Amino acid sequence: MPERSSHQKKIIRNYYEQRDSIALQRAQELVTDLYLATGKARQRHWKNLGIHLEKLGLKPKQIEHLQAQDKPELVAQLVQRLLDKVE
Repeated sequence: MPERSSHQKKIIRNYYEQRDSIALQRAQELVTDLYLATGKARQRHWKNLGIHLEKLGLKPKQIEHLQAQDKPELVAQLVQRLLDKVE
């Protein structure tokens, strides 16, 4: 495999520096999708949201609890608290 260029290395480094912000933004988008989704689409959004919440440092039991309650407004409040910590 060829050596990465300095430009490629910079892109990769920036991605990892901004990984938390990316996960938080994606979580916000998925909360919006949860409000609108039903059936299998809703289950898929919960699964994806769980992945991003785990990247943000939530424990699997917390994520399972949120999924069991199936209330997007609770996740929205959690994401808002995480966003307030970042700012």
